[in-house]
Amino acid sequence: MFSRLGAIAAGAGYAGLSFLEELFPELKVDTKPHSKNSSESASQQTGALVPVQAKDPLQAFIEESQRNKRLSLYSAAFLVVGTVIPPFRIVGIATLFFASIPYLRDIWQNARTEKKITVDLLFFFANVITVGLGQHITSAINMWLVYSGYELVGRVKNSTQKLLTDVFDQLPGTVWIMCDGTEVEVPISSLKAGDVLVVKGGEIIPVDGYIQQGIAAIDQRALTGESQPAEKSEGEYVFANTLVLSGRVLIKVDKSGEETVSAKIVKALQQSMDFKSKIQLKGEQWAEKATTPTFLISLPIFLTLGPSSAAIFIYSHIGYRIRLLAPLATLEYVTEASRAGILVKDGRALESLYAVDTVVFDKTGTLTDDIPEVKRIVAFEQNSERQILTWAAAAERRLSHPIALAITEKARQEDITIEEVETSDYQLGFGVKVNFDGKTIRVGSLRFLKDEGIKIPKKISELQEDAHSAGNSLVFISADDKINGAIELQAHIRDEAASVIQGLRRLGIKHIAILSGDHEEPTRRLAEQLGVDDYFFGVLPEGKADIVKQLQSEGRSVCFIGDGINDSIAMKTANVSISLKGASSIAVDVAEVLLMDGHLANVPKLVDIAQRLDAELKRRLRLTVIPSGINLVSVFYPRFGILGSLLLNTGFFFVAARDPMAVFNSDKNKPGDDAPSRQT
Repeated sequence: MFSRLGAIAAGAGYAGLSFLEELFPELKVDTKPHSKNSSESASQQTGALVPVQAKDPLQAFIEESQRNKRLSLYSAAFLVVGTVIPPFRIVGIATLFFASIPYLRDIWQNARTEKKITVDLLFFFANVITVGLGQHITSAINMWLVYSGYELVGRVKNSTQKLLTDVFDQLPGTVWIMCDGTEVEVPISSLKAGDVLVVKGGEIIPVDGYIQQGIAAIDQRALTGESQPAEKSEGEYVFANTLVLSGRVLIKVDKSGEETVSAKIVKALQQSMDFKSKIQLKGEQWAEKATTPTFLISLPIFLTLGPSSAAIFIYSHIGYRIRLLAPLATLEYVTEASRAGILVKDGRALESLYAVDTVVFDKTGTLTDDIPEVKRIVAFEQNSERQILTWAAAAERRLSHPIALAITEKARQEDITIEEVETSDYQLGFGVKVNFDGKTIRVGSLRFLKDEGIKIPKKISELQEDAHSAGNSLVFISADDKINGAIELQAHIRDEAASVIQGLRRLGIKHIAILSGDHEEPTRRLAEQLGVDDYFFGVLPEGKADIVKQLQSEGRSVCFIGDGINDSIAMKTANVSISLKGASSIAVDVAEVLLMDGHLANVPKLVDIAQRLDAELKRRLRLTVIPSGINLVSVFYPRFGILGSLLLNTGFFFVAARDPMAVFNSDKNKPGDDAPSRQT
């Protein structure tokens, strides 16, 4: 007997010491070995004192939940010991009260704000009944379960945030910039637009900017989800938080800090985490409507069947569980989408996408590439095709619009050296005039040439009509005062377009349509080639929203895929909107979902994620309702007990939450861990 009492006393003593450490953290003894020069080396690396950073609110919430969970466990331990040694019962009750203070504080604040019977207040009433029945151990276990739920939600949300923002942890504290031809190390916080940064293989690019010199293979997975490295060279734009795998580049800073694309992505993702799903909102509405009736019905149950049955009846309420389980599911699938290079700016878009039965593609820049391809070169009189292309490339050399890029790319393919022009005059949307090789070269539309006083032969107009009927465009080239040739440009269908359409069919999308500003013939031909159900041609930008409304009036749920900037009205009208503009337009893109790599291939994957999210939300709703039904039956069988009711609810909660727990555990193996590490 004495040995038993000694073991109990030892256990109680240990629990008591742990309890005191929880109450007074400063009493804890740090058993981890310290490096003698750790603080000194840290200050030497930074060259200054390291300021103490404010604790992240979410991390503080997790730590408070863990602390109160442990206090609840200590309370249960003291109460168990108190069944043998009565004084410990008093300590256990005091500990339980202390652990309940944050819970009581939240209930009081919610009651003052809502000014009605809330779910929290309802459950508090059940807790009062439990304590009143003298079931202090059950009450302590209940508080442990409550704080365990809080901790789970906090840790999953924290893990999700880390998965979305982990890329920032890789930014160096200092960077190297070019100063009068010399590399100088400066703090990253001192960077400003116009600085020229030096980045070598194995280092993270800390800014958005243009490559001024050099060539490099860059891993852009953090932004686009694309595993294949991109080769970047002089004049090309690069993004912060991407990794230089090989090479050395000088980057002219355009944006840094919170102005970079990656910072805006993180901000959008953090906002998406706060949206409630429709199922959650519906569940909360049910819970809200049932709260007051549950409380009122519990009163006669209390008087007739007893307080234990009243408490079990209250614990049948779904409000607490649905409030925790639904957002965890949305977080999980938003995270999965971000790993694939899909930025979900509004978490509700994933749920809305499940109900979509119609997908409308904008043609230009969505089903076709932004940059057209040269179909043929027409030379008049004694001119050669190579000469026509040379003149056109020289005139378009310094321009960056799609037609100029198509012409200069064709010249490079033909090994034509593009020389500097003497002077140039560019008229937006019409054409360009330059002095080159002793001639005045004009490249542009017929309207531009007419305005320049060039005579237009009849055969030229016929040539243009033939091109337009085929859905192509013509750019005319004039040397001095006559038309010498033309270049026919054809829109190039994206390589992945056909497979994307097929993928959407397999996932159950019933109606697929194309919107185009082109003539009927090329739009019809594209629709037949891709196997879509409907097409609309000659549609002006402002008319796209009318088409979306027309489809919605037929009872369809519409997803619009296009340019999130130029198609903004249509996107706001659609049930779900997806943009292919990629990372560079995030700040002004109105779409709810952005495909960061600018390709269509992820559209079926996005629909699949949305369908799985819907199935998961419904699964969790079912697992929320089942224990409620069992508890209602148990009201008439008091032997089931309040503890049994609590354990039943908690068991179903953790079964339903198994996938978010996997997300939480995945923070130990974050995506990108296999990427080359940054050299120091």
